[in-house]
Amino acid sequence: MADKAWKRTERQVAALLGGERVPVTGRARGSTPDVTHPLLAVEVKHRKSVPAWLRDAVDQARASVRGSQLPIVVLHGAGERFDHALVIITLSDFSHWIEDRRQEGT
Repeated sequence: MADKAWKRTERQVAALLGGERVPVTGRARGSTPDVTHPLLAVEVKHRKSVPAWLRDAVDQARASVRGSQLPIVVLHGAGERFDHALVIITLSDFSHWIEDRRQEGT
């Protein structure tokens, strides 16, 4: 039986972040993340596509980077508390940032 795309995605994300995929068996919602990691609680969502406007926002952030800045997008919903806004970053930028922190600690 072929592996499901979402399972492959969870494995690839775990590998990029230096974590380990947690099998779904026996998990209850919120009991364990998709990927175990010493610093992160990683929930992975695999979708057919990501909205183009969101990709464009990430491209804008990346284009404006100066020096070693970390490009992020803050996504805020109208009427929501600002501390509930989401921070969006590419997995590549994030995994490099995590690796840099790891190297600084050694």
